[in-house]
Amino acid sequence: MRILIILFSMFIINIEAKTINVDYKVEFGIMGEIGVAHAKLTKSKTKYEIDIKLETMGMTKVLSGDRREEHISKGHIENGILVSDMYQIIKSHGSKASNRVYTIDHKRKIVTRKDKKWKRGKLYKNRKKVMKYYSKDDLLTLYFNLDKYIEDKNIGEDYHFSAVGAEIQNGFVDIHIPKPSEMREYRELLGDDGAWYARAIVYQKIFSSSKGELFLSIGDDGIAKKAVLKDLILFGDIRAFRIK
Repeated sequence: MRILIILFSMFIINIEAKTINVDYKVEFGIMGEIGVAHAKLTKSKTKYEIDIKLETMGMTKVLSGDRREEHISKGHIENGILVSDMYQIIKSHGSKASNRVYTIDHKRKIVTRKDKKWKRGKLYKNRKKVMKYYSKDDLLTLYFNLDKYIEDKNIGEDYHFSAVGAEIQNGFVDIHIPKPSEMREYRELLGDDGAWYARAIVYQKIFSSSKGELFLSIGDDGIAKKAVLKDLILFGDIRAFRIK
């Protein structure tokens, strides 16, 4: 399921409407559809809320104990940029459940993480930790803000962003905008109907190398049309498609 949230946290790039809902499905090889997600962004002039719900399907649902996740980001808006004040991750599978909440103190530049875990309805972990890094972005707002962070998508370049929730990457996420000489690879993998393309480097133990590559095709409306997550051990590529 961690793979799914990496995908869906990158989908809605920059939308000016007050509320938008987007659905995606995830497929893997001969297994077919293994997961679905619903992403919702609500904005006012001064505040925003992002809510992404994910669930497994078919055999993946059975093997994972009906695993589900919900990722929520709430905060304020500064000059059109979403600034996170809180990032929450809720997970459940089988008899286990967890709730992780990051709160961001922008005045003191401090990020605090609180973790709670339950098994069979009984709380067995409750801890608090001050993180070693600070950022105005979390893993959701970063990708919603990319369209404004990267002004020219036609110039190939590498970017290094910080994001709350990216502990495995030491608080950072790398984004690559392809050069014209690289575009053939992106179009063959994602189709030629994207307005612009990007590659995110995702550091996870599940990948066969030290970094995984998530290829993205973003449409004219600022919403990702397709994504391919590459180089998973024993799995190959996982593909995600917008269905609504």
